[in-house]
Amino acid sequence: MTAFSQREPQFGDIVTAYAGKLMPDVQMHTFSHTHEIFPTRTIKAGDTVSALPYAATPLSDMPIQANGKSYDLFDYVSQNRLVGLLAIKDGHIVHEYYDQGIGPDTRWMSMSMAKSVSTTLVGAAIKDGFINSVDDQLVKYLPELSGSGYDGVSIKHLLQMTSGVKWDDTHTVAESERRTMLDLQVGQKPGEIMKFMASLPRIAEPGTVWNYSTGETHVVGALVKAATGKWLSDYCSETMWSRLGMQADAAWWLESPDGLEVAGSGICANLHDYARLGLFALNGGVIDGESVVPEGWFTEATEPRMAGSDPLNYGYMWWPVPDRDGNFKEGAFSARGIFGQYIYVNPSRGIVLTVLSCRSKPKFSEAILDNDFFNAAVDALS
Repeated sequence: MTAFSQREPQFGDIVTAYAGKLMPDVQMHTFSHTHEIFPTRTIKAGDTVSALPYAATPLSDMPIQANGKSYDLFDYVSQNRLVGLLAIKDGHIVHEYYDQGIGPDTRWMSMSMAKSVSTTLVGAAIKDGFINSVDDQLVKYLPELSGSGYDGVSIKHLLQMTSGVKWDDTHTVAESERRTMLDLQVGQKPGEIMKFMASLPRIAEPGTVWNYSTGETHVVGALVKAATGKWLSDYCSETMWSRLGMQADAAWWLESPDGLEVAGSGICANLHDYARLGLFALNGGVIDGESVVPEGWFTEATEPRMAGSDPLNYGYMWWPVPDRDGNFKEGAFSARGIFGQYIYVNPSRGIVLTVLSCRSKPKFSEAILDNDFFNAAVDALS
């Protein structure tokens, strides 16, 4: 009889991970330890942890209508490869679940959920007087972009990803700009990503076309650093993380040791603290009675708009979430990242849903659309 021994978990190559080419055990270990793969800067928590009390009656199941079929919560968790799920209603936890060995202290990667944090820091910089307005020209704060495709682009265009600058964000295509940016991140040379962004051509007039670009969030991070004089992690800690009663410090990937944060995908934190970010957004950016962002910021940052003559279901790097009828009367929105990371916020119903996943491919590998789960949860919790 052959003896089998359990092999130790190993890290996968991050480029291979982005391409969706890791086996599940290696992918799990990689996604829960990305803060050990890249250099990071600490987002410091405060001294006091805010309680997230448990509801007297937890939510154990719900019907989910998706793809013309009926599912339940067990289907959603198992078929969509969730590793963490936290549902909060009116400030109380109604459902909490962990899988595949992760737990309350696991620092799970945010992927593009970090984009929503980065743009919120632009709002904080406006409130603090470091930035005058989203209508300011980007080159006012980043003169190194003068003469580039970003010359003539406003901060608002940048936040909406309507700069008109060329970009392909396809993770699984090695020749895409997104993979080039990842290669530069892996190379860990300071300033190389911004040089790459400055080299890209403009292919449309600013404000006329939406084009999803992780590179533009890196420019957002450079903007906040230039305007405030503070690293993104430090400013995030100062304005939000240390004041929200976070359970733990978080980590933010760096482009190089002592370089800029990777603003578009680099936060690593635990499930409860991601949920606290959702509660912060649900409360309109108010902490202890004081607004961190300008009045009405979260409404502006999370509502559908137009890009030229086309409707755009995208805010300031937040995603408005339609209800099951396809309209936006609920005012719900989400931060979301590849491989199935979500913070869903529904202020009108007092609901925050946090989903951490380990799906086989960056996009479109879910069996049940997450928006269908969110709407089912709203029905069940309301």
